Amino acid sequence: MQVADAVTASRAPENTPAMVKKIGKTTYKVHVHFSNTSTETMSDKIKRMDVLQVFREDVDRSLSRQSYVRYCNGGI
Repeated sequence: MQVADAVTASRAPENTPAMVKKIGKTTYKVHVHFSNTSTETMSDKIKRMDVLQVFREDVDRSLSRQSYVRYCNGGI
């Protein structure tokens, strides 16, 4: 297995669940871990990620509109 960052890879215990994905000649092994001190539930995390994604999409649309308006007004 080829590992891009051996220091980071060595931090995860081998007994934790892992996902393995091979892309080209590189094999990526991603271990799953959870914080023992976290107060956020998985449902909270998913909701937060959904809100962030909607925010990013709104910003992207807003920037696209601004660029279009600038273009129509002779700007770059």
